[in-house]
Amino acid sequence: MFPALHRTGRPAFPVFAHDVPVLPAADARTEAARAIEAVVMAATEPVPAHNLAELVECSVDLVAAICRELAEQYEHEQRGFVLAEVAGGYRFQTHPDMAPYVEQFVLEGQHVRLSAPALETLAIVAYKQPITRGQISAIRGVNVESTLQTLVQKGYVHEVGRDPGPGLAAFYGTTPHFLERLGLASLADLPSLGDFVPGAHVVEALERGLRADQDPRADQTLLEAADDSGADAAADRSVDVVDAPVGDGPGDDAA
Repeated sequence: MFPALHRTGRPAFPVFAHDVPVLPAADARTEAARAIEAVVMAATEPVPAHNLAELVECSVDLVAAICRELAEQYEHEQRGFVLAEVAGGYRFQTHPDMAPYVEQFVLEGQHVRLSAPALETLAIVAYKQPITRGQISAIRGVNVESTLQTLVQKGYVHEVGRDPGPGLAAFYGTTPHFLERLGLASLADLPSLGDFVPGAHVVEALERGLRADQDPRADQTLLEAADDSGADAAADRSVDVVDAPVGDGPGDDAA
C-alpha cells in the first residue's frame, strides 16, 4: 500500500504495527522533527508521545526516537533549554545549568513561590499519599484545611478516593500537574527521604540538648554542622515549585 498524503501532497508517515520503527525519508523525518518541536513549544502541558504520533502520522517508537535525537542535539549545541519527558509527555524546560539565572528572575518578583506551610503540606501528600486531611494535620500539628484546599485549586493535589470507615474522609494524592512542575516523570523519581535523615551523632547531640542539666553551648557546633549538612543535601535535590502565593487559613501556623 502507498502511504497516505499530507495536505501538502507529500507522503505522510505510515503507522507501524511492530516495535522497531522503519525510518521514513530524510525530508519527511525532518518535517516530523520540526512539527514535534512546534507542537511541544506551543503546548501548555507535556504532550504525550501517542498524541505526537497521531499528529505527524508515525509510530510512537519513532516519535520517541526523534525526541531523543532532538534532546541530544540541544545538549550538543549547549542550548539553554532541554526537551524533557515528564508526567507522561514531552515539554521544553530550562537547562539545569541555567538555574542561577532562572532563580534570579524568580527572586526579582516575576513569580512568587508557594509558602513554607503549603510546601510542607504538599511534601506530606507527595510522600504519604493516599492520605486524609486529618492525617496531614496530625503530622504538621496545625489545621491544614485552607492550605490543602488552595493546593487543590492550584491543581497540585486532588481527591483520589474515600476512606471506607466512619465519616468517609477523602484521600488526597498529587496530580500530573505536580509532576510537571517538579520536572518528574513519576513519583518514583522523588528523592529518598533517607537522604535527609540526620546521622547518629546529630541525634545524640539533640538528645543531650534536651536534658535539663546540659550546657546548651556544648552541642552548638554539632547542631550548626547538622543544619549546614541538611541544607546542602536539600539544595542538591530540591526543585522549587513556582506559582501564585498561597495563603494559610486562620488555623494554620505562620510561614
